Amino acid sequence: MTTLINNATIINEGEQYIGSLLIEDNRIAAIIRGNDTQGIVADQTIDATGQYLLPGVIDDHVHFRDPGLTHKADMASESRAAARGGITSIMDMPNCNPQTTTIETLEAKFADAQEKCLVNHSFYLGATTDNIEEIRRVDPRTVCGVKLFMGSSTGGMLVDQKERIENIFHESPTIIALHCEDQGIISANTAKYKEETHNNDPDVRYHPLIRSEEACFLSTAKAVELAKKTGAHIHILHITTARELELLESGNLQNKHITAEVCLPHLYYTCSDYATYGTRIKCNPAIKTATDRDALRQALRDGRIDVIGTDHAPHLLQEKEGGCLKAASGIPTIQYVLPAMLELSDKGIISLPEIAEKMAHNPATLYKVKERGFLRPGYRADLVLVKPNEPHMVSADTIVSKCGWSPFEGHTFRWNITHTWVNGHAVYEVGEFNEQYMGERLTFDR
Repeated sequence: MTTLINNATIINEGEQYIGSLLIEDNRIAAIIRGNDTQGIVADQTIDATGQYLLPGVIDDHVHFRDPGLTHKADMASESRAAARGGITSIMDMPNCNPQTTTIETLEAKFADAQEKCLVNHSFYLGATTDNIEEIRRVDPRTVCGVKLFMGSSTGGMLVDQKERIENIFHESPTIIALHCEDQGIISANTAKYKEETHNNDPDVRYHPLIRSEEACFLSTAKAVELAKKTGAHIHILHITTARELELLESGNLQNKHITAEVCLPHLYYTCSDYATYGTRIKCNPAIKTATDRDALRQALRDGRIDVIGTDHAPHLLQEKEGGCLKAASGIPTIQYVLPAMLELSDKGIISLPEIAEKMAHNPATLYKVKERGFLRPGYRADLVLVKPNEPHMVSADTIVSKCGWSPFEGHTFRWNITHTWVNGHAVYEVGEFNEQYMGERLTFDR
């Protein structure tokens, strides 16, 4: 099967130009600059005039809730939401039920995904205080990484003792993705604001004061110190503060062993938005000040932040009821991250080539994903086609995630995703899903 995507504006590897792309079976067969496609014969031709063709997004940070928490979401529903949002590959976190903390539970998730997941996928092994032998068994060629929670309400997966963290840094055969918040500071702040407000569940506006700048900075500083000591490759997830950026460096991504991700909510919202959206934008780490948000945006441009992820974390809407302690933390964002970032490009905050870099090229380079993340002949045909000036309003009947709500509900994006190809298969095409095809397990050149 061959498909010619004709006369698109191609965004790839720092360039923007009119061209066409030929898919043959599951790979990119050719990229043609300009509008001369004479002599090319294809089974299907898509006129992409006025549309933008980008490499499919690689989301290094999702919570699909499968197994065990499937009342919130599951692999099938959330991979549909990913496909609708132009995401062609995901890396899923281990805090499900049972937790993914053994090779056995890890491989069970892979087997399940082969039957349910529309997009390409990998899964993190979760670090605990006592599973170092399982970490040593990770195959870096077939597993995206190890996830270490240095601060969060994740039960036995919280690892905050310096000696244990250092041991994991020494022993992990692959990238270690980190949630950095200092649990001691969070606990002290919780007690403080409960007392000050005379409320065991203070208003959500206290969330960034409890999960504070200090809690984030001290934990991230500890991680950076230990990474420099051990030489481990750490990837710091969902950076939220300007102060943490002092710990990061720009430069060639391939030469870094301390890298960082920012997530859509922290680029888009500020703490003033709690008054409008309430607990719908409650997540960990907390959304902070406008100064922090603007610093994160600048760090995207200067290279201190390497990757844009989602931290897609669905909950039922009733689970979001309460204040800053009772309401569940997490936001379903995977369907909207690319339109939202394209909206920020309209405002001059990030360029279209930078979006491709931070959402496709860099995740592929950082994780050494094999033959994905770029529009190159011979690479897997993971692509997204986006149409500008075709308003797409977020409403209840357009939300694909099983949780059925979004903080973007009522928002109209100027950009509409029309096609998502996974390994040359159009898994999403103008409102329709192809659920006869499932994505592949990612592999890594390590």
